[in-house]
Amino acid sequence: MYTLQLSRSLCEAQTDEAVWDTTVGSVLRAAVARCPDAPALQEADSDGDLRRCWSYAELLGDSERLAHALLTRYRPGERIAVWAPNVPEWVITEFALALAGLTLVTVNPGYQPRELKYVLEQSGAAGLFLVGEHRGNPMGRIAAEVVADISTIRETVDMEDHAALFREAGLRQPLPPVAPGDEAQIQYTSGTTGFPKGVRLHHRGLTNNARHFFAMLAFEPGDTFLEIMPLFHTAGCSMSVLGAVQHGCRLVLPRQFDPAVAIRLIETTGVAGVLGVPTMFIMMLEEDAARPRDLTTVRIAASGGSMVPPELIRRIVGRFGCRFSTVYGQTECCPLITVTRPDDPFEDLCETIGQPVPQTAVAIRDPRTGEVLPLGAVGEITAHSYAVMLDYNDDPAATAVTVGGDGWLHTGDLGTMDARGFVRITGRIKDIIIRGGENLFPAEIENVLLEHPDVAEVAVVGVPDARMGEAAAAFVRMAAGRTFEPGRLVAHCRASIAAQKTPTHWHEVREWPLTGSGKIQKFVLRDRWIAGDFEGHATGDRGAKRD
Repeated sequence: MYTLQLSRSLCEAQTDEAVWDTTVGSVLRAAVARCPDAPALQEADSDGDLRRCWSYAELLGDSERLAHALLTRYRPGERIAVWAPNVPEWVITEFALALAGLTLVTVNPGYQPRELKYVLEQSGAAGLFLVGEHRGNPMGRIAAEVVADISTIRETVDMEDHAALFREAGLRQPLPPVAPGDEAQIQYTSGTTGFPKGVRLHHRGLTNNARHFFAMLAFEPGDTFLEIMPLFHTAGCSMSVLGAVQHGCRLVLPRQFDPAVAIRLIETTGVAGVLGVPTMFIMMLEEDAARPRDLTTVRIAASGGSMVPPELIRRIVGRFGCRFSTVYGQTECCPLITVTRPDDPFEDLCETIGQPVPQTAVAIRDPRTGEVLPLGAVGEITAHSYAVMLDYNDDPAATAVTVGGDGWLHTGDLGTMDARGFVRITGRIKDIIIRGGENLFPAEIENVLLEHPDVAEVAVVGVPDARMGEAAAAFVRMAAGRTFEPGRLVAHCRASIAAQKTPTHWHEVREWPLTGSGKIQKFVLRDRWIAGDFEGHATGDRGAKRD
C-alpha cells in the first residue's frame, strides 16, 4: 500500500516499479534465459485430467517455429484473428505472432456469424485461426460461410491441425525486429453497453501491466496459476499469461471454465493463485459446497471485471483461507488501473477497488467540466498511464471521446477517491439511475442486496418510469434452495439504505445475459424490460415476475 495524504481526488503516478522496454516475444525469451527447464504451460482436459506440458524452452521453441512458418505466409504488420477457447495452441500462437511482428486479433469463441464477420472486417484480418467446434458452436462451419464473403482473409486454419498450423509456404525468413511501442493486439471490448470497438494495444503496455500485477500479488517462480479467464480477454492472454511467464510460474490451462474442473485442478495441481470474475467464484463456491475439495494451496485469489461484492470476498477468504485482491481496469489500459494489495486492510479489500497500479495516475473528474473533484465527491474515474491504448481501430471519433488530447483515459465509470488514494466505484455513467432528479448508484444497491443470504447474484438497472423519469429494477438470482420473496428483500433494503434507493421492480432470473468475459449485460436486461419481457411491479408487495 502506498502511504499518501492527498488534498484532492488526484493520485499521481507512483514509481516503485519501473516500465521496461519489453515485448511479448522478449519476455518469453527472458524467461527461458532464467529457467529453461521449468514447467511453463500445462493443458487440462474437460474432466480436469492433465495432458500436454511445455517447459519454458519448449514453449519458446514451438513459438519460434510457428513464427517462422507464419512469415512464409504473412508479412509483418498483418493481422491474424484467433477464434478459439483456451487451448495451448492459443498461447503458442500469441507468442508466435508477437515474435513475427504480426498482430493478434482476439475473437470470442461464442460469437455467431454476424459478430465474427464484424470483427474480421473491422480489423482487416488476413487470416483466421480457429478450432472446429466449442460448446456446441459449429465454428468451422460458421467460418466457412463468413470468410467466403471477406476477400482479405487468405486462409482459415484449424489450430489443432499442426500440419496446417506449422505449414511453411516458402523459404524461412529471419524474425523481424519488434519495438515495445508496436501494435501487439486488437482486443474487442466485451460489449456491456453495445457493439464492441477494436482496442489497439502495444507490447510495452501489455507486458509491463502484467508484470506489475504479478509483482503486487507476490507470485514466486514455480507457483502454479490456474487460468480460467478466457484467453480472448486481456485478463487471460495478458494479465495471466504474460504475468506468469515474467515470474516463472506454471500456467494450468483448462479448455473452458467449469467450476467442478476448476476446484478439482486446485486440489490436484497445488494451485497458488487464481483470477476470475465474481460469477466464476460464486459458481466454484457453490460447487465446493456440494462436493468439497482441498483448496488450501491457494495463497491469492483475485477478481474484477465487475464490482466484487463484499460478502463474496468474505466467502472466498473464509473458504480458501487465502489472501484476496480486487482488480479494476479496462481493455483500453492493458487493462489494470487500480488494485487492492493482499495486505491492505480488510475493510479496503471489501469496500474499494484499491490504489492505482504503478506508473499510473488516477483522478476523479467532473464528467461535464473535466475538473478534478474534491476528495469523496462522485465523478468519472480517469487514468493516465504508459499502458493506455494506441487508439480504437479505424475510429478516431471514438478515440477522441475516450482519450483526451492530454492523454487521460476516460473510463465512463463513476467513483470516489479518499485521501489515501483508495478508489471506490459507484457505477457506470450510463448506469446512473436518475429518479425524480436524484442520482441512484446501482453498485451501492447491489452490494446491500448481496449481503442477504438468499441472494446469489443481482443486477440493478434503471428502467423508464412515467412519474419519476426512471425507476430501479432489481434482477435477482437466488441462492440454491432459496425462494424468491421480494417482500423480504425490500425489508432488507429498507433497513440498510434510504427508501428511495429501494428498487421499485423485482424480477427473478435463472440465467444472465453475459459477455464472453462473464460480465452481466445490463443493457440487455433494460432492453428486455422495455420490450415487455418482464412485468413491472411496485416495490415488492405487489409480487414479482419470474423469468
